[in-house]
Amino acid sequence: MYRRYHGGRGCKLAQMIQANIPLTAREALAVARIMRVDHAGEYGAIRIYRSQIRVARWLYPDIVPDLTHMLEHELKHCAIFSAAMRTRNSRPCRVMSLWSMGGSVLGFLTALLGRQSIWTCTAAVESTVHRHLDDQLGFLAGRDQELHDAIRNIRVEELSHLSHAEAQLQPPNLYHRTLRGIISFLTDLMIWMSTWGDSKRMARDLERLP
Repeated sequence: MYRRYHGGRGCKLAQMIQANIPLTAREALAVARIMRVDHAGEYGAIRIYRSQIRVARWLYPDIVPDLTHMLEHELKHCAIFSAAMRTRNSRPCRVMSLWSMGGSVLGFLTALLGRQSIWTCTAAVESTVHRHLDDQLGFLAGRDQELHDAIRNIRVEELSHLSHAEAQLQPPNLYHRTLRGIISFLTDLMIWMSTWGDSKRMARDLERLP
């Protein structure tokens, strides 16, 4: 999905970044929803890592430093999005409680299922998030440069989480492929619910760019 943003549309998007395009009401609403879902997603990730760390301290203490490092990134990202929301007429997601509860349950269960399930969870969530971040970057180019740059920098750290998780994974069996698919689907569903479908519309609009 990394190629979606830096592929054939790279020159077009680079030109858009330099433009100063006033936001329409529809675009301003989309930006507010981007903030809402990104903030909620980071909150959910914080819950996942905290639950996994609690279990890992007892069962797999050797991976606690890695999980703690990633948690620190997510806490920083959440603070960045929280601050950006205040200046973009956005507010916390209506399904924030689902992100919180879902993240805690997912982190706890995957930690109980073993190291491979922990890294499968990270890889599934991060690969799904990267696809949506690419769509957001394409949408924000030329519309909200400050937010565009913040998300681009955050994506670098999220990519490191994905790369690290995939490096820990053994050749997947049917169970782990199924688990990854389920987690990816649920993450997509939560993002769709949090943006009222704007995530799909942004992806569709980007596909129409020359």
